[in-house]
Amino acid sequence: MKMYLGGQWVDRSSRLEVRHPYDGSVVDTVPAASPADAAAAVASAVRGAAAMASLPGFERYRILYRAAAILESRVEELARTITLEEGKILAEARTEASRSPEILRLSAEEAKRLHGEVIPLDGAAGGAGKLGFTLRVPCGVVVAITPFNYPSLLVCHKIGPALAAGNAVILKPATVTPLTSLRLTEALLEAGLPAEAIQCVTGPGSELGEALCSDPRVRKISFTGSRVVGERISRVAGIKKLTLELGSNAPLVILPDADLDKVADATVATGFTNAGQVCISTQRVLAHRDVYGDYLDALGPRVKSLTAGNPLDAGVKVGPLVSVREAERVEKWVREALDSGARLVAGGERSGALYAPTVVADVRPEMRISCDELFGPAVAVTRFADLDEAIALANNTEYGLSAALFTQDIDRALKFAQTVQAGNIHINWGPQWRADLMPYGGLKESGLGKEGPRYAVEEMTELKMVVIHQK
Repeated sequence: MKMYLGGQWVDRSSRLEVRHPYDGSVVDTVPAASPADAAAAVASAVRGAAAMASLPGFERYRILYRAAAILESRVEELARTITLEEGKILAEARTEASRSPEILRLSAEEAKRLHGEVIPLDGAAGGAGKLGFTLRVPCGVVVAITPFNYPSLLVCHKIGPALAAGNAVILKPATVTPLTSLRLTEALLEAGLPAEAIQCVTGPGSELGEALCSDPRVRKISFTGSRVVGERISRVAGIKKLTLELGSNAPLVILPDADLDKVADATVATGFTNAGQVCISTQRVLAHRDVYGDYLDALGPRVKSLTAGNPLDAGVKVGPLVSVREAERVEKWVREALDSGARLVAGGERSGALYAPTVVADVRPEMRISCDELFGPAVAVTRFADLDEAIALANNTEYGLSAALFTQDIDRALKFAQTVQAGNIHINWGPQWRADLMPYGGLKESGLGKEGPRYAVEEMTELKMVVIHQK
């Protein structure tokens, strides 16, 4: 495929291969953009921002609604593209492709709801005879840098609100999953988006990211990815608005009154989706000592029944990781834990980019499989004595994106919700759950800002104060 730059589909002599993670076959190739291309994208987006700012909110709404309808008619094609370049099983890819149009619709509605408020200036000394109100206006040029693991869903969560707010967007998709972003760009242009309101620039983030993020013409950056890269963006961005979603090692806490069958089912559902490559995937399971053994007895057979293999095959429940290198890393971390005294309950085998769904018990909090972000199909189970210890363990991390608790005690549930340092708290389900309309974002080093169309639109606009001096 070609990339979209300056209102045109363009090619470059240097191209990158997009490979299917399961077997390494070449799916397609895309241009390898240069820093000069990044500068050209910003120049074009500046013109696109002017065009978007002149569009009434209702027209932005109509464009996004039309784009949603186009995507809805192409769900199967989009799902297959996601599976081929990212590796998740086709059933999960269909779910992602089906949710994407709804994100654009939610964003479209927000285009009609940008509003300010009247400020009662006469309540201030010297404010008599003054009329004050606020206006919410577009930032201008928004850079959206997206990860590989949800190449449609997370792109829509950035470009939908940005366009609804009246901005132009420069989309830099993950190097290994650019095809879905290019398909989304096609749909937006078919829906009538101004030609320079979007750029989709493909190529290495190491070369393009700094050029885009440091450009003073960019006013807003929305990034989802690693904490290391997020810190780098923060240093080079200068004075810009930032939304950063930087990952997690989400805990799931089990109290003695929990329904262990429900907990085991939730662990499987929230720990092994997309081969564990989800920022809010269940990674650390903290089980009360009274139910620790029973929980492992319930979980082990369920995990062993998960079939890993070709993500295009209907019976497969877990596909490959995005690369052999990532599977090797997960294998190494699990082996380190086992060598340090942890116990293997299920899984632990690797074949190429496939890593078997894995449960590791008797994990100490300092083990890397627990304290770092694993981003793979393994859960680490640790024993605790009481709720206060569980909360301390849950909070003993630099991350704070999502956390979960299983209990029937409302007082304990509220204490957990109030004291655990995470942006998303779930009671009686795992930490991996998200409605596209809810505010979503982390605390601590899991990032800054919120996604979810209503909240993202606020992040992608500026607030102006207007004072009319009547006297």
